[in-house]
Amino acid sequence: MAPEGQWVLMATGRSPTNIAVIKYWGKRDEALILPVNDSISVTLDPDHLSATTTVAVSPSFPSDRMWLNGKVSNSLSFDSPPLQSPLRLLSCLMIREEIALSGGRFQSCLREIRKRACDFEDEKQGIKIKKEDWENLHVHIASYNNFPTAAGLASSAAGFACLVNHVSEHINYYLNTAAVFTLAKLMNVKEDYGQLSSIARQGSGSACRSIYGGFVKWCMGKKDDGSDSIAVQLADEAHWNDLVIIIAVVSSKQKETSSTSGMKDSVETSPLLQYRAQTVVPSRVLKMEEAIKNRDFASFAKLTCADSNQFHAVAYTFDAGPNAVMIAPNRKTATVLLKKLLYYFPPQDKDLSSYLVGDKSILSDAGLHSMEDVEALPAPPEMKTPDQKFEGDVSYFICSRLGTGPKVVAEESEALIDSVTGLPKGV
Repeated sequence: MAPEGQWVLMATGRSPTNIAVIKYWGKRDEALILPVNDSISVTLDPDHLSATTTVAVSPSFPSDRMWLNGKVSNSLSFDSPPLQSPLRLLSCLMIREEIALSGGRFQSCLREIRKRACDFEDEKQGIKIKKEDWENLHVHIASYNNFPTAAGLASSAAGFACLVNHVSEHINYYLNTAAVFTLAKLMNVKEDYGQLSSIARQGSGSACRSIYGGFVKWCMGKKDDGSDSIAVQLADEAHWNDLVIIIAVVSSKQKETSSTSGMKDSVETSPLLQYRAQTVVPSRVLKMEEAIKNRDFASFAKLTCADSNQFHAVAYTFDAGPNAVMIAPNRKTATVLLKKLLYYFPPQDKDLSSYLVGDKSILSDAGLHSMEDVEALPAPPEMKTPDQKFEGDVSYFICSRLGTGPKVVAEESEALIDSVTGLPKGV
């Protein structure tokens, strides 16, 4: 190693979120997070929805520390000021409870990464780290989301803090694909993405699907140690790039029941869940794979809706809150859908630009350039009650498309940690 305390080694990565079309609900092993069934998801464009994570190591760090959207999370305090990000106001997460990083899923993921770490040398900085040295180096992790955290999308996202009852679950969601991917790059891990997904799974189950872009399957696996419970890519984002995803964020309230406790109760009490996992899902997964392969939207839509309806009959609360995810087969259909949505659910504050986040260009495609255009929209032909609108019932909309998996962010200006102090920029 270089002289102790005189260097900070960093890496930054950006990881997308994903939306399940064949859902994961229920674990056969709580500790290893092994699901009772396969699941399939679509990865969304990280330009619209993503987590950016910077990981740093230094012999001068006395402990592992994490900053979530600018708030410090460690065993001592939460008093660091927010990160100086232009998106900070959108993503600021107020943590009012201490979260220790000394155990649980955080250390499980970190232990697995360190176990796979390799020798590293940077001649320019005079840094040389042997495989066994990684065990003695503490990490600093800083992460933020480029969309409002309160969207409640985290249970299908890789890297987004879910607003749940128990604040400690924030750590589980932040030990996500972005953190695992970036830690692996920093520690020179040589494992393939499938193996990295098995590590991300141990932080948050659905996080493992964000290791790839496009369409991804999380295989439940059969082995007791979970080594075959990994993510595999069914098709990349270019395979079916006509699809448009619109999400109506209805509520930013905390879920009354967390995903973890909801799954546990369902497994223990619901015979329908076992029937779904053992009888229904296996054939449904095969049909969904075929629909994706053939770009058969009719079958894709039918299977997605059927699984969602059955899923919500089994689980007594929505997995990610009441927010609706709508998938259109093409841009033209998406603009028609958006016009109807904005007719029924106009923005309460009359601010169209902040009412739709993500791919804002769809507003222009729909001919909606101002609130005057929204107010001039004709009533949809299927409307039975004239002028029936629900202003304020939707907080905002997100528009996105299929996207890539995690990537390294090379620009130092986008790193969230200062390369000299080892602390978040602005601290």
